[in-house]
Amino acid sequence: MANLQQTYQVIEEVITKPPIPHEPHKQSLKAWAMYCLRDNGFKVIYADKADFAVEARNGEKIYFKVAKNESDLDNQFAWIVWDSSTKNASFIPPES
Repeated sequence: MANLQQTYQVIEEVITKPPIPHEPHKQSLKAWAMYCLRDNGFKVIYADKADFAVEARNGEKIYFKVAKNESDLDNQFAWIVWDSSTKNASFIPPES
């Protein structure tokens, strides 16, 4: 469990202090998030019921969805949410 919490901390750092800024007119939030995670060494993979997944070193998968607001988020997924008023992204881990 501690490893998963560490992974969440790293993901949050990647999303809140990204290698490149998210520019909604240039790329989708999903494409930007996937790029940022890959750029930081995460293995980003296809996910059938989510926008994408990250495979941890132990083989565990974290399923992600992206959204443009925080309303109606499903707690079974990790979320990357874009706030257009502050022009910042945030990471919301799934509830275990």
